[in-house]
Amino acid sequence: MSLIGLSQILLFFALVLAVTKPLGAYLFRVFEGDTRPLSRVLGPVERVLLRLCGAADRREQSWVDYAGSLLAFSLFSVLIVYVIQRAQHVLPLNPQGMAAVPAELAFNTAVSFTTNTNWQAYGGESSLSYFTQMAGLAWQNFVSAAAGIGVALALGRGFTRRHGPEGQKTLGNFWVDLMNATLYVLLPFCVVYALFLVSQGVLQNFAPYTQLVTLEGTSQALAQGPVASQEAIKMLGTNGGGFFNANSAHPFENPTPLTNLVQMLSIFAIPAALTYTYGKMAGDTRQGWALLAAMSVLFLAGVAAVYAAESQGNPAVAAAGQVAQMGNMEGKEARFGITASALFAAITTAASCGAVIAMHDSFTPLGGLVPLVNMQLGEVVFGGVGAGLYGILVMVVLSVFIAGLMVGRTPEYMGKKIEAREMKLAMLYVLIFPLFVLGFAGIAAALPQGVSSLNNAGPHGLSEILYAYTSGTANNGSAFAGLNANTPFWNITLGVAMLAGRFLMMVPALAIAGSMVGKKVVPAGPGTFPTNGVLFTGLLASVIVIVGALTFFPVLSLGPIVEHFLAGVGKVY
Repeated sequence: MSLIGLSQILLFFALVLAVTKPLGAYLFRVFEGDTRPLSRVLGPVERVLLRLCGAADRREQSWVDYAGSLLAFSLFSVLIVYVIQRAQHVLPLNPQGMAAVPAELAFNTAVSFTTNTNWQAYGGESSLSYFTQMAGLAWQNFVSAAAGIGVALALGRGFTRRHGPEGQKTLGNFWVDLMNATLYVLLPFCVVYALFLVSQGVLQNFAPYTQLVTLEGTSQALAQGPVASQEAIKMLGTNGGGFFNANSAHPFENPTPLTNLVQMLSIFAIPAALTYTYGKMAGDTRQGWALLAAMSVLFLAGVAAVYAAESQGNPAVAAAGQVAQMGNMEGKEARFGITASALFAAITTAASCGAVIAMHDSFTPLGGLVPLVNMQLGEVVFGGVGAGLYGILVMVVLSVFIAGLMVGRTPEYMGKKIEAREMKLAMLYVLIFPLFVLGFAGIAAALPQGVSSLNNAGPHGLSEILYAYTSGTANNGSAFAGLNANTPFWNITLGVAMLAGRFLMMVPALAIAGSMVGKKVVPAGPGTFPTNGVLFTGLLASVIVIVGALTFFPVLSLGPIVEHFLAGVGKVY
């Protein structure tokens, strides 16, 4: 670790804090304000699209209707992206003549992008046409992110509404939230973002691949395509799916240190800003800052741990009597080095983005442990666009309940009582995640269809399996990269895990919102536990860590932790 490296991390975090309030205030105007920005330009487009969706009257929905609209739209999205992939060989914008995507891979990819996971079991430049990349994947990058924002807003309304319309039983309208997030937030920002990326050297064209002859005299195809437009929403929407197989380590996706900084900042921008938006919805911005503080504590602890581990180098190298003066550079992009690689890994797994500039499979055992833990904490360390806010609000329910037990009174949050129904739904939300991660990991470790895809044996092989299902169920999408996931077994099981991690967790969150929105507000009294201060921030962060540790510590002990100690005595896999 160096002073320069620590300064880079602190500079990045200072930029995140700088954009949180202005962007959060803008989001509040878009979703909760009386008039939306850019309404004169985009309002007519919005009205046409809402009319097509049958939501021109903007009538608000109950949580059941909201969830039904979300699920119906998502099912339609999976089918559309699947059909585009299967028919890409007869569709336009396919200058390389890409063949139809195989059925299992098309299913996996359609589910992946619809769930905002963007797990990729394929190489983009060798598998997908320009039309598939744009009309299928880039389109889903927008609407899946917008859907996540909608669910976060619905849960926020459930907690904060005092006198909502229609008897306080409604949470907004899914179609209106979807359109507002897409038209007023994601599209305008991404147009500017994409132009910036092009100015820095990111590709944006429809040209066929260029055939080159290298200095060695061999032929090489230089892949091209509409990269900048997909790169912008990939980062801002915390999607993470790369146009190229090397993702953001590829110079055509991420050509300069400035683009690398902007990409990292854009990953955290909306998840951080939504906490301020929530505070505005609650009428007390300290409520939002308390959530952001808990996220920040967990993130800074993680980035410090992964930076320290990678700076010290691989313990197996030290056990061999060698000194890694530059730390662990294996699997790192030399343009960015250890500091930026460690920071990017912590950001992308804390925010459920999935973009990478270094291969996590080549991190030290403890360095690779941090991205795993970030995801296993349940999309609450900033989390995905929208998912981070509704995830941490569910953890707030648990924390408030624990605080109520400690002080001996009925727990309350935002003046509303947390009762048995909310606790059951919150525990359902918490238990779905480890059920699919550990369940599928155990099956994969026991079946030849699972272990035959591993690149390593022993504890590192277990880490590869665990990382894949953690990433899929957490809707993150990054990979250890030592696993051949493009087999029928992995494509199908990871597809199911992604669906469960998205929708089986969204529905309980919406149910909590529906249960809370109609409750009466109880005035604060002397025994009310404040949820906008340092004490609550500490409790919330502790509950998140304890829940994650109790769930995943045993399997982490068999994977990266035991690998670290074995590497220290020279045993590698």
